[in-house]
Amino acid sequence: MEKIAVIPSRYASKRLEAKALAMIGDKSLIQRVYEAVKSTELFDKILVATDHPIIFDEVIRFGGNVMMTSEDHQCGTDRIAEVCKHIDCDIVVNVQGDEPFICKEPLEGLLHAFTDESVKVASLMCPMNKPEDIENPNKVKVIVNKFSDAIYFSRSTIPYQRNIIDGFRYFKHIGVYAFKKEALLEYVASPHTLYEQTESLEQLRFIHNAIPIRMVETDYEGIGIDTLDDLEKARKFAKDSDANLCPSYQEDSI
Repeated sequence: MEKIAVIPSRYASKRLEAKALAMIGDKSLIQRVYEAVKSTELFDKILVATDHPIIFDEVIRFGGNVMMTSEDHQCGTDRIAEVCKHIDCDIVVNVQGDEPFICKEPLEGLLHAFTDESVKVASLMCPMNKPEDIENPNKVKVIVNKFSDAIYFSRSTIPYQRNIIDGFRYFKHIGVYAFKKEALLEYVASPHTLYEQTESLEQLRFIHNAIPIRMVETDYEGIGIDTLDDLEKARKFAKDSDANLCPSYQEDSI
């Protein structure tokens, strides 16, 4: 089974422009993501998909594989699909270009999900235990059924906890996905949906089209970089922590 990792990286990020080129220590963000994925030794090929020649040149500089894509894509999944149309593969893993500390354990868990032949799409979730995180619309929540397939994703607090139940856990969605190639191409060929547009969450298109997303629980939370504050957290983590440490929801440094 041919497994590839694609890292989408666009220049004009809404909240932090050119963040792929932001330095974390002595390396750019995109270099850290690429090298973190490579160090897992899980993939037959790793590729950056970008819309900008400056990011393209940076990936070439550090010796990575990169492909130029259209500037018109609305989300990273569309960018990945453009690349994968030209690559012979079975499983495609979308590693967000702002996850510099991604590590082997969560990616291995994602790939393991496909031992169930019915799985077409898989993604990650981790427990949330801080009220300020649970109520934060920038932290996407997910609820699942008994098979661990996603029922719904939302920026709102779901489910609403009318009754206090001991041991109840909320889960944060971590935007690292794995797809069977045919499911990925089916996704990008389908129209945008109302839920997707309302919440600004692309994964809701799968839910609307009845394509199950198998959620894999992990302790990995990572430090996704969307703002200057996130960037400073990442710089602090890189400086203070073992480079091989996988940031988890239990880490005070996040």
